[in-house]
Amino acid sequence: MKCCIVSYSRLFQFVVLCGLVGCASSPTAVVADKAPLSLQWEIVASPYSGTNQTLSLLTISNQATDTLDATGWTIYFNNVGTAEITGPDTALAGIGFINGDFFSLSPRQGWKPLAPGDSVQLRVLSRRLKNMTDLPKGFYLVDDGHPEGTALPLVIKPFAQADSLEIGLAARIYAQNETITDVSVSALLPVLPTPVAYAYTTGVFKLDPTVPIITDAAFEPEASYLQSELAKVLDRVPEIAKAKQGKALVLRQKAGGNAEGYSLTVDTTGVVIEAATRAGAFYGIQTLKNLLPPTSWADKQPAIAIPGITLTDAPQFAHRAVMLDVARNFQTKEQVMKILDLLALYKVNIMHFHLTEDEAWRLEIPGLPELTDVGAKRGHTLDDARRLMPSYGSGPDADNATGSGFYSRADYIELLQYAAARHIRVIPEIETPGHARAAIKSMDARYASYLAKGDSAAASQYLLRDLEDQSAYRSVQHWNDNVINVAVPSAYVFLEKVVDELIAIYKEAGAPLETIHFGGDEVPNGVWERSPAVRRLLAADRSVPHTDDLWHYYFNRINKLLSARGLYLSGWEEIGMKKAVVNGRPRMVVEPRFARENFHTDVWANQGANVDLAYRLANAGYKVVLTNVTNFYIDLAYNESFYEPGQYWGGYVDIEKLFRFVPYDYYRSLEEKASGERLTAAGRANIVGLQAPLWSEIITSPERMEYLLLPKLLGFAERAWAADPAWASESNERKTKALYAADWSAFLNALGKRELSRLDHYGGGYQYRIPTAGVAQRDSKLAANVQFPGFVIRYTTDGSEPTAQSAVYTEPLPATGTVAFRVFNAAGRGGRTVYWK
Repeated sequence: MKCCIVSYSRLFQFVVLCGLVGCASSPTAVVADKAPLSLQWEIVASPYSGTNQTLSLLTISNQATDTLDATGWTIYFNNVGTAEITGPDTALAGIGFINGDFFSLSPRQGWKPLAPGDSVQLRVLSRRLKNMTDLPKGFYLVDDGHPEGTALPLVIKPFAQADSLEIGLAARIYAQNETITDVSVSALLPVLPTPVAYAYTTGVFKLDPTVPIITDAAFEPEASYLQSELAKVLDRVPEIAKAKQGKALVLRQKAGGNAEGYSLTVDTTGVVIEAATRAGAFYGIQTLKNLLPPTSWADKQPAIAIPGITLTDAPQFAHRAVMLDVARNFQTKEQVMKILDLLALYKVNIMHFHLTEDEAWRLEIPGLPELTDVGAKRGHTLDDARRLMPSYGSGPDADNATGSGFYSRADYIELLQYAAARHIRVIPEIETPGHARAAIKSMDARYASYLAKGDSAAASQYLLRDLEDQSAYRSVQHWNDNVINVAVPSAYVFLEKVVDELIAIYKEAGAPLETIHFGGDEVPNGVWERSPAVRRLLAADRSVPHTDDLWHYYFNRINKLLSARGLYLSGWEEIGMKKAVVNGRPRMVVEPRFARENFHTDVWANQGANVDLAYRLANAGYKVVLTNVTNFYIDLAYNESFYEPGQYWGGYVDIEKLFRFVPYDYYRSLEEKASGERLTAAGRANIVGLQAPLWSEIITSPERMEYLLLPKLLGFAERAWAADPAWASESNERKTKALYAADWSAFLNALGKRELSRLDHYGGGYQYRIPTAGVAQRDSKLAANVQFPGFVIRYTTDGSEPTAQSAVYTEPLPATGTVAFRVFNAAGRGGRTVYWK
């Protein structure tokens, strides 16, 4: 028997041409028959010869009418990790590392001119390629005829070894799905995330456009929002009236209670939402929307029936954040607004906006045009003077839709106002002192421009590096020039300028700004060690005796900069840590000097020696946002399939990883049980909330963004809003398993039979991931199942890919010939096909 994924060659050709994403909207999609060369990548062995490497075969074909010369050309591409030509082929060509994930392939002395129609094959040794995310991408040719570069198509040949592994994965998925029980529609949870308490009552309320919205004055903005939302589902717009006349939708202010809490009552006379604050009223409206049938957003209707219910609710955590990375790959203002609508629907109240990175700066800062003229563009370059070099397959074209792009000041104000109307705080992240290459190169361009004009003072005003620094380092992402020098005064002039412009933007938008996130993660060893500016600082300031103390020096200055403006500092966990020697080994430990400074730390590391780091920081006095990589990094692949997009360095994260997270005892959430420092009572009070990051290294389309975000977001929303379930604290293991199984089944039934159907239409529809079928052989039969009750499995037995018209699976099938299984949602959209042969 052999299991494989159908149509992989067609999938891979499409995927790789477009940088591992759907390319319908990409202006840089490669047209294969117009490119001078075509490329083919074939994985020969992975792992190779007992190593942790992969041997591949790269075929270069000349499809132009001219001969490819033996010299004078280079192929550039992006690749994660190492890559080299190996064996006798090293005489033909060589691969050179440039910086970051940027590589070049050039001919060597043994290369012979390649005539039209001819091909050459090169053996390439690389780090082990475990899934499609690892494949090289963004190939382009630079020669005399294409000095700015021309993109080259890449076709990936089927990888038989990967296909053979799918059979085991399909069987494991089947076993996982066997624990899921069916829950009738009438017994589903009424809304997600789960409310504190609810009870269905008799009767039904008929909502139609004649029903007015009645509001207390404090909730007038929410009344307008409700009116606009109902206009999307009703065939006429309800009016906002002054007083109640018969049936009505009532928004009423009521003192006391949780700041984001509310109560909601639906009976035959209408709907009443009571809350102490605008935020509470807003979340009551989201619950009302959740009570509407999931197909309400498909077409406008004359009336909608809502069942009678009484409901009270409030969140467990005040900080419920999703981080969107638009720096590594860009998303449009309109797509971010679409995501904001999604976050609001499921009561997520913070968008951590990762705006700057090594690979791009995405926000206009008045007075510093270089940040967007240079730092927001990626395209072919070897000096970063006009733009940044390609990353993540963005290619040679500086007009690439995801490699290049930024938000104008007006765009950002519009985003802030859109978020504020949905009670979402936007926390901007200005990543420093590491992950700052885009800013550094932009200010280098400014320096060169003003120096050429003879204005050395203006040239140096915002410089972010010591021009005489000879320090050697390499970051985790393989950059050697991405860290701001914290000893140069101009760095603080730059940061003060950025902070003040951000404050002005938020003020004009009328949006709340309580904190700015300054990153602080992954500064590599070796930085600043050979910097004259650092030596001068160490000699002049006795509070900085060693380069390791520059960390405290830097964040002390940033903290004072923000505190003077009424803001607090947020950052990744490293802002609350310092280097130390523990048991003879260098290690990062908690930095006590900042513990009472109201630093908010997003703590992601919870593996190995750092398993208890979040609790150690909270116990020490730091405000902690649990951002655990093992459970909340939603950009990680759903599972270990070669065909599943996403990274895996922190493990695999499916929706269950988020659902089963126990905030105050997350050791229970780990697959491999671990323990460490426990939370104290004071530490528990310092856990301010949860965060799910969506990093964008592979997100080069809105569709890929939504695929990785959904349905994982729903598991996150449940844990961030709802109270801890009974299984989170049950000490009896048998009871814990039973309680968990019941809750997990109830949750999946709510998704499969209601919420995902809603997301087929809400906000124009979201391209959430549809799971692959679980498939297992039972004697001579093939049995199949699905994670989401309510979804349908369709199959074929003739080798074709199942469509929405194929037969519905209802019972095990004979394990003979070729049987294909594919899961479909209520809208008829299918997931990836599993083939058994």
